[in-house]
Order: sequence, then C-alpha cells, then structure tokens
Amino acid sequence: MMEKHELRAASSLAAVFSVRMLGLFMVYPVFAAFARHLAGATPYKIGVALGIYGLSQGALQIPFGALSDRIGRKTMIVVGLILFGIGSAVAAHASTIDGMIGGRLLQGAGAIGSVVLALVADLTAENNRTQAMALVGITIGFSFLVAIVTGPAIAGWVGVAGIFWLMVALALAGIAITLLVVPVAPRPHVQPEAETVPALIGASLRNPELLRLNFGIFALHAMLTASFLVVPALLHGTLAMSGRDQWRVYLPVLLVSVAVMVPAILVAERYRRMKTVLVGAVAALAVSQLMLALGGQDPYLLLAGLVLFFAGFNVMEASLPSLVTRTAPAGSTGTATGIYSSSQFLGIFAGGVIGGWVHQAAGTAAVFLFAAAIASLWLWVAATMRGQGLGYDGGRVPMTARRGSER
Repeated sequence: MMEKHELRAASSLAAVFSVRMLGLFMVYPVFAAFARHLAGATPYKIGVALGIYGLSQGALQIPFGALSDRIGRKTMIVVGLILFGIGSAVAAHASTIDGMIGGRLLQGAGAIGSVVLALVADLTAENNRTQAMALVGITIGFSFLVAIVTGPAIAGWVGVAGIFWLMVALALAGIAITLLVVPVAPRPHVQPEAETVPALIGASLRNPELLRLNFGIFALHAMLTASFLVVPALLHGTLAMSGRDQWRVYLPVLLVSVAVMVPAILVAERYRRMKTVLVGAVAALAVSQLMLALGGQDPYLLLAGLVLFFAGFNVMEASLPSLVTRTAPAGSTGTATGIYSSSQFLGIFAGGVIGGWVHQAAGTAAVFLFAAAIASLWLWVAATMRGQGLGYDGGRVPMTARRGSER
C-alpha cells in the first residue's frame, strides 16, 4: 500500500494530467460542427485541426522527458502547461481554420505526459509504483468519459471557444497544483522503468510483440479521431439531435460500454483469455464501423454501432497499457511506454488528417469504411500475437528465456 506522501504525489500528478486531458477530450464531440464555420474550412483542414495536436505531442514526448532530467520535472511540467494554455488561447481567438490549426499544434507542444510519469516514479517507491501509475491511468480514463459526455452540454452553454478558454483555466489550475500540491522531488534521475532511455529505443522498436501493441494504440486513436469528424453530424441528421443535446446519446452509450468492458477484462485476467478478449474487441471495432458506414441512417443501427465501438474502445484502452509493461523486457519499460505513448498521439494525427481527406473526397460513409479498414488490419495483427506473450507466465519473462522462446 502506498504511503501517505506517495498517495499525495500520485493523486496530485493524476490531477495535473487529467485537467489537461479533460479539455482536450471535451472538444472532440463538438469540434467538427464548430470548425465548419471558420474561414477557409474544408473537411480536410478540419481533420488536420482536430488531429494535429497529436503530431506535436508525439514528437515532443521524448525531448520533454530528456529535458526534465536536466532542468527538473516540475519546471518542464509548468513549461508544458504554459504552452498548452497559450495554444488554447490562440484556438479560442481563431477565426480561420489555419489559425485553429496553429493553436492546436501549440497545444500539443506542451507534451508533459512522459514528465508526469517520470515524476511519479521519482516520488514513489519501486514496490508501490505500479499502483501509482494505475491511479494516473484510471484518472485519465475517467476524464475521457466525463469529457465526452459534458463537452456537448458545455459547448451549448459557452460555445466551443468557451471550451478553449476553459482549457486556459485548466492549464492555470494544473500549474497551481504542480507548484503548490505536488511534493518536492529529489534530483531527477533516469528511471528505466518509468521513462524513455534513448539507448533502448532501437531494441524496443525491433520487438515484434511491442510493435503489435504500438500499432494497436495507433489504430485505436486513429479510428476514434476519424470517427468524431462525422459522428456528431450523423447524430444530428439521423436522430435530429442538436449538438448541445448529444450528451443524451453519449452518456448511456458510454455507460453500457463500460458495463461490457468490466466483465470482459475480468474474464481476460481470471481465465487467462487476454488474447481472445483482445481479438474479440478488435473485431467489435471493425463491425461497429461497418454498421455505421452501412446503417448510419437507421437510428437503431447507429446507436448499436456506437455502443459496440465504445465497448471495444474501452476494452483496448484499459488493456493495452498493462500489456506493454508486461511485454517490455526488464529495464526497458519506460522506453516501451514512451514509444507506445508517441504511437497513440501519432494515431490521433493520422486519423484526423487521413479521415479529413477521406471525408472531403468521398463523404461520411467512406470515413467509417476507412476506420473499418484500419480495424481489419489490426485484427490480423492481433490474431498473430503469441498466445503466451501476454504477460501470463507468472511474472516478467527474463530476457534470456524470451530470446529462446522467440527462436
């Protein structure tokens, strides 16, 4: 069990992470409809604007972590939140789609994820670190659920520009928590189990099982971002539901999807059926996109497709991070999770850019078919995972044994 000071450190850093992610997630269900009215907007540029923060996030995760080793974790967290706040203000002021793209790019430049996790490691004992990391992960997941539901309602009250101003306030709150609540850390030092070690990047990129998991998180967030380019308009057209009322759909859909996720994870863990559950979740994602592509004009198929999508999404979002830590060779967990995190953000970028281009070229249904194609490729990748390579071997596989089993 974590000590009192460790719980304070983990919970305060989870709060820093969540206040930042809350605003970013909140804009997802309302962004496409809002951005249509910006000068120069096209479906392609709207996709770029939604996804481009993932490009700067993915590119700067590792540099931010390296700088925090030299000048301090808290310093880099504050710098990142300042960049995020400035980018949010630029986006709030934007009257053109190009201005919005610039603001979103600057938002992503505050890439504090790797630094927060490294500081969690600095402030917790090794035997309590998994619990601390889990607390951060649970908080992020909860932020996603809250944001998707509350985003449309808040946008209906203060507008999407108001959400960006809310992000500025959340950035300031994160800075205050960092400076006033997060405990003072010892001098930063490299934590191979919690941060990226450049010398280990090559080995992680050559590990086939880690590559499968990295592709998985890339595909998952590419599908999510692409889908949110067209789902709000589909809800408006098929269900005659205004943007501010769409939370009435997202709330029950997400509650049902969580109700499906929990027993699925329990079955996977208790009966060692993780591969079966993962392949099933990816298949559900593929089927959901086909349902939305072919039956999005039918209210029942639309709602069923959304439930199926978010059920699969939540299963994968909850499972993939722990699988990465279980799969990574001893001493390289931080490097593996750093690459995994960058893959997630690059998936957001790819989903926005390619999804926007497909939407402009071929329409709404084609976006879902694009996402279905990604899911189908992922299904093949997931099906080729080694059945015993999912961390259920009584503990971390030693490198020597792991090499032997791969021959």
